[in-house]
Amino acid sequence: MTARTDQGNRMLSKVPEVTVWFWIIKILCTTVGESFADWINMTLGVGLSLTALLFTVLLAAVLVWQLRLDRYVPFVYWLTVVVLSVTGTLYTDILTDNLGVPLAVSTTVFAACLAVVFGIWFARERTLSIHSIVTTPRELFYWLAVLVTFALGTAVGDWVLDLTGWGPGVSVLLPAGLIAAVALGRRLGANAVLSFWLAYILTRPLGANLGDWLASPRADHGLGLGTALTSVIFLAAILATVLYLTRTRADIIDNGRPAPVAGPARARIMLGYYAIVAILAGALLAWASAQPHEAAAGDDEGSGASVTTAAMPGQAASHFPQTEIAKFHTIASDTLALVQAGKQSEAKARIKDLETAWDQDESTLKPLDSSGWKVLDGQIDDVLHAMRASHPDSTAEAQRLTALLATLG
Repeated sequence: MTARTDQGNRMLSKVPEVTVWFWIIKILCTTVGESFADWINMTLGVGLSLTALLFTVLLAAVLVWQLRLDRYVPFVYWLTVVVLSVTGTLYTDILTDNLGVPLAVSTTVFAACLAVVFGIWFARERTLSIHSIVTTPRELFYWLAVLVTFALGTAVGDWVLDLTGWGPGVSVLLPAGLIAAVALGRRLGANAVLSFWLAYILTRPLGANLGDWLASPRADHGLGLGTALTSVIFLAAILATVLYLTRTRADIIDNGRPAPVAGPARARIMLGYYAIVAILAGALLAWASAQPHEAAAGDDEGSGASVTTAAMPGQAASHFPQTEIAKFHTIASDTLALVQAGKQSEAKARIKDLETAWDQDESTLKPLDSSGWKVLDGQIDDVLHAMRASHPDSTAEAQRLTALLATLG
């Protein structure tokens, strides 16, 4: 199957024109991928594995829809990107949270997978340009590459945060700066295809960090909008943008218009420019990693190190109001009793009460004792991950609940 011909003289690409509108909506989709996945997985308590399964089925459905079309349709195309964004994020999170794969390893694996996809794509089609997505094989390669870029971008973004300890807001600056450097490189004559895919990968950590910044509590220097509201805002922005593009057709590729091509000498020079940018970014990360910083809650998931065993029983909670600690203790005790009784579904529902209560009290508890709060937050995350595993282990659940109760005192 090929894309529709216009009066028999040229092919219409099934990918939109790469304009500022493309990058705006791509970042919006990426932000939704982060916030919406977190909302379904954690807030609704669906669980990581079940959420990934649901979105894999949904992805298969929207891909069939997209592939059956004979031209670029904004709504279907961007719906596919949104679902790919969520699904790619979930695949990386499963490796990190459920399987304990270090972020450095998952980053390397996904980078290698992307190189293989590009290698096979180029060997078969002799081009990686998105302006040439006019046949079904090329479109399949394109969507596979997009899926891997989302997974790779998630791993890279989380690894950077793990290395640097940067919080919401600050973490947005690095991918934004690198995208600006890529845009400058393209304007100065860098290879168009290379520039496109570099920017495409970088929009994933940019959108994810932007989503975290908006959704994170103010106590963590975020804007405190929450994952649900952040998802609604960005989904509405995506819908409005898609409606605009559908009416104006500002993102339709005119394949009859020759694209500007820089000379090979200039392209080689710009490869050196990109290498310098990469070296500088690596040096910045190395410097930031060497600076004293607090490990983010849950960093033990990807690194194998735990921040939850640093305090003696009761010590981490000593600076918090006892009425609040008693509330958390009661919920954790109830959950442990349900686990021991084999009532997994009831235990999972009860632990949701702990997550909700802890999140609600974060803005008041964290300023009282940041270190103690991080210890408890890490242990609560450990409990939640154990309770929401695809194949729950009652022994592991009981151990983590017992450790939490000991820390609460």
